[in-house]
Amino acid sequence: MAKEATYDASSITVLEGLEAVRRRPGMYIGSVSTKGLNHLIYEIVDNAVDEHLAGHCDTICVTLEADGSATIEDNGRGIPVGMHEKGVSAERLVFTTLHAGGKFDDSAYKTSGGLHGVGSSVVNALSTYLTVQVKNGGRIYEDKYERGNPTVELVDGLLPVIGKAKGTGTKVNFLPDDTIFDKTRFKEDEIKSRMHETAYLNPALTIIFEDRRKEEPESITYHEPDGLIGFIKDMNKSTQPVCDVIYFKGESDGISVEGAFQYINEFHENVLGFCNNIYNAEGGTHLTGFKTAFTNIINTYARELNILKEKDANFTGTDVRNGMTAVISLKHPDPRFEGQTKTKLDNQDAAKVVSKVTGEEIVRYFDRNLEILKNIIGCAEKAAKIRKAEEKARTNILTKQKFSFDSNGKLANCESKDASKCEIFIVEGDSAGGSAKTARNRAYQAILPIRGKILNVEKASIDKVLANAEIKTMINAFGCGFSEGYGNDFDITKLRYDKIIIMADADVDGAHISTLLLTLFYRFMPELIYEGHVYIAMPPLYKAMPSKGAEQYLYDDKALEQYRKRHKGPFTLQRYKGLGEMDADQLWETTLNPESRILKQVEIEDARMASEVTEMLMGTEVPPRKAFIYEHATDAELDI
Repeated sequence: MAKEATYDASSITVLEGLEAVRRRPGMYIGSVSTKGLNHLIYEIVDNAVDEHLAGHCDTICVTLEADGSATIEDNGRGIPVGMHEKGVSAERLVFTTLHAGGKFDDSAYKTSGGLHGVGSSVVNALSTYLTVQVKNGGRIYEDKYERGNPTVELVDGLLPVIGKAKGTGTKVNFLPDDTIFDKTRFKEDEIKSRMHETAYLNPALTIIFEDRRKEEPESITYHEPDGLIGFIKDMNKSTQPVCDVIYFKGESDGISVEGAFQYINEFHENVLGFCNNIYNAEGGTHLTGFKTAFTNIINTYARELNILKEKDANFTGTDVRNGMTAVISLKHPDPRFEGQTKTKLDNQDAAKVVSKVTGEEIVRYFDRNLEILKNIIGCAEKAAKIRKAEEKARTNILTKQKFSFDSNGKLANCESKDASKCEIFIVEGDSAGGSAKTARNRAYQAILPIRGKILNVEKASIDKVLANAEIKTMINAFGCGFSEGYGNDFDITKLRYDKIIIMADADVDGAHISTLLLTLFYRFMPELIYEGHVYIAMPPLYKAMPSKGAEQYLYDDKALEQYRKRHKGPFTLQRYKGLGEMDADQLWETTLNPESRILKQVEIEDARMASEVTEMLMGTEVPPRKAFIYEHATDAELDI
């Protein structure tokens, strides 16, 4: 009989120093994927930007070195190197202690992106090595670490001096730890996008980006003196504007607000929120304050101008923001975020201040620019008209044709009604669907087979999308509605499954189906991706059957290569082209069983970039797509 686990005082583990970060990196940087990897650079850059906000830094250099490391250098004041009351150099404290930094009171920094004091120490903990050089008082001080542990002996508690220098500043070089991260090659596109974004938010700052990993090193200087106005123009560069960019700013209760928006001749909204230069992917109170105030302003004007009659209902928020591209940037002395990765702002005072500033400044602008106001109200009128027609169509399509899933044989639902435990597999074709239905654990696994390739929603109108049988089935199966258009009835709390798993064949057609499904989720139900509900199943490509020893599933060509090196005797290799080739037991073992399967979670690092790339790859314009394929041909994993 197994020994019963005891729970007493000896069961309590204390993770000293930075060990907690190495043990649970996801808590601090979100994940150990490329998104988390790039986050290391952003943590150090955010510290340099905080120096800029404090008025002491105007240039930041970000370099991706040829050896795979990254270097971030600024010309700020330099991290303090003097003796701390704890009996050690202040720099050493910053890089080895969680919750140590100069941002807990407002004496050194009025506003800052990093307030938890964990940024520098987390980067240090997750790096194979890290070197810090501080220029201060005409000298260069240096400190070195390996996996978070210092390797430099302090001289009477202070850092050794390695040379003389003019000016001040901090230089950090680090190599991410390959035992923690899935991949350690930084993704330059996302970093460039983030640096460009930071330059737009700080018009007086210059960011120099260098990539020395290429045969011909790449160097780009980001300096955007037009600030948010330039940012909006850049986002709308390939669209037809309805009006010029409208810019406003104001301050209240020590919180400063800056915003810019423009209307374009398209039916979607794009409102981005930033707090202390940190992009808030999930929005937060500052965006709520802006949206509420703006909707009220437009409705008030529409009634004053008699565009909305007494009997007419008010425009909805979605009507008012239709065609809007906006950026709201907040500088807050004490921001609260949901989570360390700062994706959602939580301060109630932010909503109040943004609402106040928006109300005052926008009214002042519209009073002077009546024609622009009428154009914007015209956009809202058009949106309201389409919304009403769409609601009618939606009622016809989704309500009158409620599917009885069991009778139409499409969805094989699971028995459990507990959404947190349930998962739905979207399977390509009936043959794979049949095997999956047999193989699954019917208590919590649902199977939804789809026939062939679904509609490319990037190129289709809303009525065509809603008329598509496969898409209707999915919308009904998930149970949470969809968020495109003007009715916007998406409600994530009604989602029936915690995991939505795309299970397509490991070939070109399978990849195409996965791409079409991801486009649908991203455009119509983006919250599913942002909240981490969408996954891609990784079925094996091969099965190795040796003459002696156990059979083994191999998930990619790299695994096959390693197997060939490792396995000495003869073996037979079976190649799976499709899931339909597997019997139920094999499918359970490789792809369905939570204990042994491999799932890839779908993540979005950069919302602006994701939108642009989706539009380019799935839209109607062919030349940009061709150029993208040529540029990234070397990154492709070919299935030959």
